[in-house]
Amino acid sequence: MRSEDAIAVAGLRRSYGEREVLSGLDLTVARGTVHALLGPNGAGKTTTVQILSTLLRPGGGSVRVLGHDIVTEAADVRSAIGVTGQVSAVDGLLTGAENMQLMARLHHLGHAEGAARCADLLDRLDLTAASSRPASTYSGGMRRRLDLAMTLVGRPQLIYLDEPTTGLDPRSRRALWDIVREQVAAGVTILLTTQYLEEADQLADRIAVLDGGRIVAEGTAEELKRQVPGGHVRLRFPTADDMARAVHVFPSSLPKPEYLTLDVPGGTDVLALRSVLDRADAAGLPIAELSVHTPDLDDVFLALTGNTRKVPA
Repeated sequence: MRSEDAIAVAGLRRSYGEREVLSGLDLTVARGTVHALLGPNGAGKTTTVQILSTLLRPGGGSVRVLGHDIVTEAADVRSAIGVTGQVSAVDGLLTGAENMQLMARLHHLGHAEGAARCADLLDRLDLTAASSRPASTYSGGMRRRLDLAMTLVGRPQLIYLDEPTTGLDPRSRRALWDIVREQVAAGVTILLTTQYLEEADQLADRIAVLDGGRIVAEGTAEELKRQVPGGHVRLRFPTADDMARAVHVFPSSLPKPEYLTLDVPGGTDVLALRSVLDRADAAGLPIAELSVHTPDLDDVFLALTGNTRKVPA
């Protein structure tokens, strides 16, 4: 394991009975970065996080977190990480402040230090005004922010966020993104599992696509997008007759008569765009509207994990 790596996984395996969930997973996460783990339901994302958190023992392979072996040095791993899982750790019977104070005590912070740490986090996550209310009265976004605040009490070097924004409205999701960016700027490492492609695109320095218990692709968002074909120029025409004529000019295109559009596959750079326009002009085709479409992470996700398995992750 290199000193600059927060996580180093090699050949990780894990089975539930006869069903193998992880089948030789390899993963490296650099310190001070956001690394997203994408995959369909049943791909093994949550199982991976549980193993990295020392909640499950691996069935094979080697796993080191912040330089510590997760089996023989589990206590050292636990003292350095924070976990925000799919199921909230917030106690609805306690107030926001009481939930925070409980975490401070669990981390053995002194009274003054714990009080200052809790007050600071509640303020930073915009929860001070609601801190005296029972957490059961909080909205979904507020509970998620409180959950993350509780994770941050112990100043973890590495945080696992397991689908942290599931069920949140767009404003709450973006607020949590801002918090993640602040933590990374302070040197914290984030491993993020998500099924929101936009989330990975916005936050992650690198993305690993998990399917069938293995990493099937990895890279930056732009590197992954370049692996998938699908770039095209979309032309919209004034009338159905114009579009029908355009089909003969661009025989490899995909017509969508209900929208009077034609998707012309190929490059999306200036030269390719000029070629499309020249062909349309030579044929006397009137174009009402033109747009350029490049592959996005949705295309990557569907191309690499195009199965419909629905088993527990």
